[in-house]
Amino acid sequence: MFVLGIDPGLSVTGYALVEAGPEAMRAVAAGVIRTDPDQPMAQRLAELFGDLESLIAEHRPAAVAVERVFVNRNLQTAEGVGRATGVVLLAAARAGLTVSEYSPSAVKKAIVGVGTAPKPQIQQVVARRLGLERAPEPADAADALAVAICHLQSAPLQRAIRRSQR
Repeated sequence: MFVLGIDPGLSVTGYALVEAGPEAMRAVAAGVIRTDPDQPMAQRLAELFGDLESLIAEHRPAAVAVERVFVNRNLQTAEGVGRATGVVLLAAARAGLTVSEYSPSAVKKAIVGVGTAPKPQIQQVVARRLGLERAPEPADAADALAVAICHLQSAPLQRAIRRSQR
């Protein structure tokens, strides 16, 4: 299975493409999409959408996994992340891809075994799991890798549950 993991954000969206092989997972690509905070909101969202469409068209993932919006104290940040998430969902839907969303704590638990793991620990485990020489950077790309790994680990169980409910 080949999955596109997304850590959505308005200013910085992390993305990662991870392939699950018969014996191990491998990172195919990881990086960030940045939008200019000086541009109008609609322009930023259109730019994010275009970049996501290009990524999907170039790599043709089988599914998209997105980190769910986490609302902390900064409402403005949550609003931007929500808007970016909507654009991610739209790009995936237009490409005919299924989308799975995971909370930040579910991703951490899937990667490290603890839902409160700190970012540096997540980065180190992601690097080990994917056979990378060092922890992936920036943090948004590392988070997207973690979301993709989380999905690849849980997708077989999710499929089995859906089959049993039919």
